[in-house]
Amino acid sequence: MDIKEILAKVDHTVLGQDATWAQIQTLCDDGIKYGVASVCIPASYVKQAKDYVGDRLAVCTVIGFPNGYSTTAVKCFETVDAVNNGADEIDMVINIGWVKDRRYDEVLNEMKAVRAACEGKVLKVIIETCLLTDEEKVDLCKLVSASGADYIKTSTGFSKGGATFEDVALFARNIAPHLKIKAAGGIRSIADAEKFIELGASRLGTSRIVKIVKEKEKE
Repeated sequence: MDIKEILAKVDHTVLGQDATWAQIQTLCDDGIKYGVASVCIPASYVKQAKDYVGDRLAVCTVIGFPNGYSTTAVKCFETVDAVNNGADEIDMVINIGWVKDRRYDEVLNEMKAVRAACEGKVLKVIIETCLLTDEEKVDLCKLVSASGADYIKTSTGFSKGGATFEDVALFARNIAPHLKIKAAGGIRSIADAEKFIELGASRLGTSRIVKIVKEKEKE
């Protein structure tokens, strides 16, 4: 697979608690240079980043991150604020406790509320697969398919595990045709990226792929 094709599917990501503007600026510069799908950054940097990149690059941010247990009202406020600051894409975390309690109507209603708050921007729903049973994953494939979201996303990268090939394959078998897949967390190589894409992922949340490309350029 051509490296440019892989890069075009990458959400180039910095979400550490200690992320600085210098790191975000470098992320944006690399994102533009290497033709990634977006940069995924903390909400507090969205306006600064969007002012910096303009229309050259999509800016993505995270909502209810990383735990997902903020109230729906808070998630919607975060989303409206991010969109007003220039966010092009929103990655929200579901309420995993509600899933465990099988409060599926509330899970779906929250996704729909955030979808409305996005004002037409791309919405990706993070379900944190490492905390779920396979049955719960299948149920969430159906719920996210019904929510109006654009993507179902495996992981925050902040829990006990990230994307797995098995989970992306499970998504591909159980989502509606219109829903896309984002694999995130633990994508460490070009081979990993290729495998996730082959299994059905349209986006890859990672900082490693651009770093690998930059290192190869130095060789």
